[in-house]
Amino acid sequence: MLEIKHLETLTAIRNFGNLQEAADHLSVTQSALSHQLRDLENRLGTTVLNRRTRPARLTTAGLRILALADDILPKVKSTERELQKLAAGNTGRLHLAIECHSCFEWLMPALDAYRQQWPHISLDLSAAFSFAPFPALRRGDLDLVITSDPVRSENIDYLPLFKYELVVAVSADNPLSKKRYIRPQDLADQILITYPVEKNRLDIYHTFLDPADVEPAATRTAELTPMIIQLVNSNRGVAALPNWTLSDYVRQEWLKTCHLGDPPGIWQTLYAAVRSEDTNAAYIQAFLTLAREICFKNLSGIRT
Repeated sequence: MLEIKHLETLTAIRNFGNLQEAADHLSVTQSALSHQLRDLENRLGTTVLNRRTRPARLTTAGLRILALADDILPKVKSTERELQKLAAGNTGRLHLAIECHSCFEWLMPALDAYRQQWPHISLDLSAAFSFAPFPALRRGDLDLVITSDPVRSENIDYLPLFKYELVVAVSADNPLSKKRYIRPQDLADQILITYPVEKNRLDIYHTFLDPADVEPAATRTAELTPMIIQLVNSNRGVAALPNWTLSDYVRQEWLKTCHLGDPPGIWQTLYAAVRSEDTNAAYIQAFLTLAREICFKNLSGIRT
């Protein structure tokens, strides 16, 4: 029943002391202001202004509404200012989640650079390994999700960052190191080392092993990429990782890599998922541009 205009009217009456000056402040006639007050009183079934006094005074009901106005109107004005800044691309919130453990390597430098260029954007980062990020994105709890596994939705846009090749890392002592391209059956007698993520969210399964109905001999998990590399290097298993994650280790001859399937191998696209309504926001586009620049400057083996 109460509307913002009612809160503004009673605030103006309190601030200016009479109906005429309050009406002038609100850019309405005194007659229109009086009509608005009577309409409010009819809705509430009580008077809000004692017109018998000079000057007219707010009743107990009017003072209660005024207390509400003092609480609500500043919040409304603040939100309006933030929305104006948001529309102009000058402020906003960017809460991210990533579904890729190895993405920390390039994402952290990108976020550091972004903070310097967009200091008024509220940044937050979480790993989407223990929760479903896309419902959180749709609800507005998140603003951007880094993923290579799009879940199609009408109100989510997937904006490509770069393409990468999924390869298998093996030790120099592993017989697979002699093969340039491997088949799913080649992993049937191997221990597969993965991040601690559900099987259906691992690229090696849904792009390579599952279509061939092949399972590795065993699996083990490690949370950090260097831990996985160390295990592979000591011939305790093999691991499927993005090519750019392994380039430095290959140069140092810590391990070797095998391509998957037939040439040109299996290439995946890494996406930034955002709500469709935010796709063209200046601060979102700025993050995507900066992230791509840093990735193509620092990562080996990726493509547009």
